[in-house]
Amino acid sequence: MEKNEVAVTKKEPNYRGVKAMPFVIGNETFEKLGTLGTSSNMLVYLSTVFNMSSISATNLINIFHGTCNFGTLIGAFLSDTYLGRYKTLGIASVSSFLGMLVLTLTAAFSALHPHECGAEENSKCVGPTPWQLAFLFSAFGLLVVGASGIRPCNLAFGADQFNPNTDSGRKGINSFFNWYYFTFTFAMMISLTVIVYVQSNLNWAIGLGIPTLLMFLSCAFFFIGSRIYVKVLPEGSPMISMAQVLIVAYKKRKLKLPEQPWSNLFNYFSPDSINSKLAYSDQLRFLNKASIITKDDEINKDGSAANPWGLCSIQQVEEMKCVIRVIPIWIAGIIYYVVLAQMNTYVVFQAIQSNRRLGSGKFEIPAASYSVFTMISLTIWIPIYDRLIVPLLRRITRKDEGISLLQRIGIGMVLAIATMLVSALVENHRRTLALTRPTLGRVPRKGAISSMSGSWLIPQLALAGISEAFAVIGEVEFFYKQFPENMRSFAGSFLFCGFAMSNYLSSFLISVVHRTTKVGETENWLSEDLNKGRLDYFYYIVAGLEVVNLGYFLICSKYYKYKTTENSTADVAMEELQTQKPVI
Repeated sequence: MEKNEVAVTKKEPNYRGVKAMPFVIGNETFEKLGTLGTSSNMLVYLSTVFNMSSISATNLINIFHGTCNFGTLIGAFLSDTYLGRYKTLGIASVSSFLGMLVLTLTAAFSALHPHECGAEENSKCVGPTPWQLAFLFSAFGLLVVGASGIRPCNLAFGADQFNPNTDSGRKGINSFFNWYYFTFTFAMMISLTVIVYVQSNLNWAIGLGIPTLLMFLSCAFFFIGSRIYVKVLPEGSPMISMAQVLIVAYKKRKLKLPEQPWSNLFNYFSPDSINSKLAYSDQLRFLNKASIITKDDEINKDGSAANPWGLCSIQQVEEMKCVIRVIPIWIAGIIYYVVLAQMNTYVVFQAIQSNRRLGSGKFEIPAASYSVFTMISLTIWIPIYDRLIVPLLRRITRKDEGISLLQRIGIGMVLAIATMLVSALVENHRRTLALTRPTLGRVPRKGAISSMSGSWLIPQLALAGISEAFAVIGEVEFFYKQFPENMRSFAGSFLFCGFAMSNYLSSFLISVVHRTTKVGETENWLSEDLNKGRLDYFYYIVAGLEVVNLGYFLICSKYYKYKTTENSTADVAMEELQTQKPVI
């Protein structure tokens, strides 16, 4: 049996950390300002400008969002395998700008959209022609390409600018994740208020032209900082390495592991790898058999396996374990996101049948604008957590992050349960007032407006924002740090795929409750008129689901083993990571 290790000396990248942040964050902020507002108001655009039916417009938007989220897998694969994060972000940013430009043209030129429908009830309303739809779909296609490349790569690219070997670099990464999400939320707040108002109330061409200009600024900020970026090179398809481990482990499943596997297995580490060298672990030991050297295995002069489909290194096996260990945590995240889905849907319906007037005046807060309170609470909480609470926790726990990533996610899940319980109590109060007190009129096709002030919805929305600050930001950082370095773009796409799966799960729950519950003879818990339904019962079901999910998450967390390098002690978190990255 032959042991092989290669000592490697690599060029230290010139990390610019804080100096690179204005360009990275600027690109991120303008990109979100340009696309989020447009995306959130696109349903109105398709219905009013392109004269689409509500069903057609809704289906098109759902397909668009789903394609963007699942497209991140392709973008991550191309980034990690062939292009690298810098090139992927550059191409995607330009594609998003072109998509926004084409979309703006559909509003600016009358020939690119149908004629406006008449105001009369029986007036003729002509839909878009095939070539008008083709022009519109080309804009969506460019935006899908942009989202598929930007979403999985921009976070990992920003974190690449900090040196993980130094205390300041590790603290910089931790702080970057918080401030990244801060700018994301700030951009959403501006998009959902200012940009949406211009689009809906002033002019669609101007309303779409503003985000197009912002997307151009996003590209400009990104390319201006090109000279100071750390640009991590792609290493080749990590999927092939994972497939090799599974296949070889199955081929050698009948072999017996040596008594000291950490010193007797194939211990080759490629000198060109951008990954940190991982320490041997006993978890998922059946995969270790892929590294057993037999008499049929041949070793090249450089220490690598002659047939990678017949022998895998310990490094390959440990990288595969990193991916497998993350999956149970990701599944818990999918169920957690169901709470956030309710805050974006049924809270709007609650607001519609609540008193949304400000004081005694006539101005009413738009029902969809109540989601801004989630973002406000998140925006306020992140600086408090990053600047006050984390430094205090660091002195107590002696960890750069203050608390572990799994502990942070767990706190967010507990707050999610509280969010649903508060939501159920508020809905019960709203419904009771609607049935027992004088109402404030009726909403067409829905029902009476409760006298309950819409301000009662703010606590549940604020709780959801703080929960998101803990759980979602924690998951983003968790995926980034626990995946192998050559799969970090793929790790970024994990979050968006989780969102997509959660939306499908939420729709499934709503469909089941709608079909299986009853209130009286003709209504169900999720009746069109909330006063006739029992939305609070549905919220309790979601809260119960989250309690079960929290228990599942705690079990997964108990047995989870953080990724460790050979130079770090067992069971330490990724802040001990030491890595060298080949750069250009």
